[in-house]
Amino acid sequence: MRISTRTDYGVRALIELARANRLLSAEQIATAQHISQPFLLTLLAELRRAGLVTSQRGKNGGWSLARPAQAITIADVIRAVDGPLINVHGSRPEDIDYGSAGHGLQLVWIALRSSLREVLEHVTITDVADGTLPPSIHSRTQDDEVWHSR
Repeated sequence: MRISTRTDYGVRALIELARANRLLSAEQIATAQHISQPFLLTLLAELRRAGLVTSQRGKNGGWSLARPAQAITIADVIRAVDGPLINVHGSRPEDIDYGSAGHGLQLVWIALRSSLREVLEHVTITDVADGTLPPSIHSRTQDDEVWHSR
């Protein structure tokens, strides 16, 4: 799986908002997270459309989380800025008809989505912001082998 810049920056922006627990300007978020402000504004607009952040205009305006950080998962952010967790040529794996020869491949894509959900739907912005990741995350990273790319 490829983690896009959009996803990385979107999660980091939400972490910044969770830690601040107050309105932040796009400039404050961009500076704190080393994100281009124009790019961040585009992401914040997408996150707002997805119901993850809200904005307030005016001199004392800024951005805040639309719901508690513990109610926003990493999967929510990915879906907001990049779409479904898994797609194959723009289609959901269950919608693809490979015929009998490719049925096994469809099962692989669906199993992959299930594995991603096991992690991404159970880690919240609070978990990352506070460093209180679920035990399942720690157990998945204990084996030295998982730290090496192949």
